[in-house]
Amino acid sequence: MNMLVDGEWRTDAFQGTNEDGEFERQETVFRDAIEDDPDARFRPEAGRYHLYVSYACPWAHRALLVRKLKGLEDAISVDVVDPFRADDGWQFTPEKDGCTPDTVKGVDYLREVYQRADSEFTGRVTVPVLWDKREETIVNNESAEIIRMLDTAMDGVAERDVDLYPEGYREDVDRLIEDIYEPINNGVYRTGFANTQEAYDRAVAELFDALDHYDEVLADQRYLAGDRLTEADVCMFTTLVRFDQVYHTHFMCNRRLVREYDNLWPYLRDLYQLPGVAETVDMSHIKEHYYTTHPDVSPKRIVPVGPDLDFDAPHDRDELPGSPPDALFEQ
Repeated sequence: MNMLVDGEWRTDAFQGTNEDGEFERQETVFRDAIEDDPDARFRPEAGRYHLYVSYACPWAHRALLVRKLKGLEDAISVDVVDPFRADDGWQFTPEKDGCTPDTVKGVDYLREVYQRADSEFTGRVTVPVLWDKREETIVNNESAEIIRMLDTAMDGVAERDVDLYPEGYREDVDRLIEDIYEPINNGVYRTGFANTQEAYDRAVAELFDALDHYDEVLADQRYLAGDRLTEADVCMFTTLVRFDQVYHTHFMCNRRLVREYDNLWPYLRDLYQLPGVAETVDMSHIKEHYYTTHPDVSPKRIVPVGPDLDFDAPHDRDELPGSPPDALFEQ
């Protein structure tokens, strides 16, 4: 994998697996926060912040989804990179369907945005990126922290009264996000990028143990935290929506399909059918990215045609306690 080292682009610097053949995700570096505090460097303001995303990436998809659910589209602008990531990293190709130019800095590659923030930066160039147009720097590139900021710190400039981190649920939400991260969100990558049979076997077992567990949890409650839609559901959704199309085949997570689960599959459809959610899902970008960007996994870079999933099919989840926030349905 490729990365910046002391501000210089390198194609031979990043090792993605450890000595046991296990995939290890590198820690993100920019970890500042938007805070509703008069003395804070980054204050919540409409029009000040910008997101760099890929429709293909589940981590960036989290940020897009919270932005949509909260009604932050006018407050936070967005640019979308090309789903195909070559040796030069994420690229802006506005001539391609669904992609945009860099409307803030006018550069050709996302790595140049990182270099503008820190000319000596060392690390991987990842999405999402939350950029401050006033300070001309990256605020944060950790998806879990970005969605928390959009959900809480930016609440005052949001157009919808949607609270994904409600009082009384916060301890459970934090626990759920942590619990699903390693075996599920990161687990599909640990499975797909494993370099030894032992590493693969461990990852795939943990992945499906966790999916089986949450399928049981969702038998009696509409959402992961019970009767409220929360950030935990956002984090689960962006993995599940990619699962049958990509992770099952491309990453060899093939013990079972999500659509074969009694509760995870209706749960996924329930979330997908919330107002605005489908607009954040670009399956053509998702499939192109995974099947063409990992030549070690899929060397022929052929994008499969299926499966054709009906995310709009009835789900009957509304028979369980709880309902989506009313503000999602207000015009």
